[in-house]
Amino acid sequence: MHSTLTRLGITDFPRIFRGRLKTLQINLGYLCNQSCVHCHVNAGPKRTEIMDRSTIEEVIQFTLRERIASVDLTGGAPEMNPHFRDLVETLHERGIHIIDRCNLTVLEQDGYTDLAEFLAVKRVEITASLPCYLEENVDRQRGKGVFGSSLKALKKLNRLGYGQPGSELILNLVYNPQGAVLPPPQEQLQLAYRRHLKNAFGIVFNHLYTLTNMPIQRFGSLLISRGEFEPYMNLLRESYRKENLASVMCRTTLSVDWQGYVYDCDFNQMLQMSLGTPGQSKVHIRDLTVSNLENSAIHVGDHCYGCTAGQGSSCGGALAQSAAG
Repeated sequence: MHSTLTRLGITDFPRIFRGRLKTLQINLGYLCNQSCVHCHVNAGPKRTEIMDRSTIEEVIQFTLRERIASVDLTGGAPEMNPHFRDLVETLHERGIHIIDRCNLTVLEQDGYTDLAEFLAVKRVEITASLPCYLEENVDRQRGKGVFGSSLKALKKLNRLGYGQPGSELILNLVYNPQGAVLPPPQEQLQLAYRRHLKNAFGIVFNHLYTLTNMPIQRFGSLLISRGEFEPYMNLLRESYRKENLASVMCRTTLSVDWQGYVYDCDFNQMLQMSLGTPGQSKVHIRDLTVSNLENSAIHVGDHCYGCTAGQGSSCGGALAQSAAG
C-alpha cells in the first residue's frame, strides 16, 4: 500500500482552533466484515487491532468524568469488538447519547442477527453506510451481495421503528462518491435516496449524509496507483470554501484510537498525526482533561481540504446547504 503521509503533512491549510468538546469518537478497532475501496481506515476481516477491555474502561471513565454528551462508535465494524454491548449498556445507563457507525451487513452476520434489537432497546442512533441506492454501484464499491444484505438490514431496522415518522430511533444513511470526485449536493441527493428507497423497497430513513472521500489509507493508495492523487488534491484545493472552517468536526470532536491515544480527528488518527501541534508526543485518554483542549491548535494537513471542499464534509455530512458560490 502506498503511504500518503509524506504528501499531506506539509500544508498551507489555515490554522484552526478547538471549541468546546461535544463528541468523543471512539475507534473500537479495525476489524470489519468488509473491505471497501473508499475505506480511509483500511479496515477488513484480517485486521487484528481491537480495543481491549482495560482501554474501554479508561474511555468510559474519561467520558463520565468530563461529562461528554455524545459518544460516536466507529471502526472497522465497531460491533465486532467483543466488548461493544457492554460499552453501549454502560453509556446508555448514564444517559449518554450513542451513535453507532454501522456498515449494515454486520447486522446480517452469524452471531450478530439480534444486534439490531439490542441497539433499538438502548436507543442507539444508527449512522449507516450506503454509498448508493443502486445495487451495481454498491456492490462495485463494497463487494458482491453487499447491497442485498444492506437492504435486509435496513428493513429490519425499519420494522423496529428506526427511521419511522415520529419515532425516537434515528437512522441516517451515508453516501460516498464512487471515485475521485466531490459528492453532489446533499439535499438533492437525499431526495433521490428517499424517493428510490421508499418506492422500490419501502425503506425509510431520517437523514442522508454526504462524505468526501479522504486521500488517505486504502483510497489514497488507490489514487496513487492510478496517477490520480495530485489531480484529486487539486480538486479539493480548488473547491475550498473558507466558510466551512467554522463547522469542521475537529473543532468539537475528539478521536480515540483502539489503544486509547487521542487525535484531533479520525483522519489524523489514520495518518498518526498526534493531537495538537506537529511533533507533539502522543497523548493517552487517561492523561487528558477537557480543560486542556479548548482553544488549542488543531493539527492540520493537506487532507483537511477534503473537509472544507464544496459543501464541506464531516461525520454529520455536509457543512453547507449549497455548493454554489
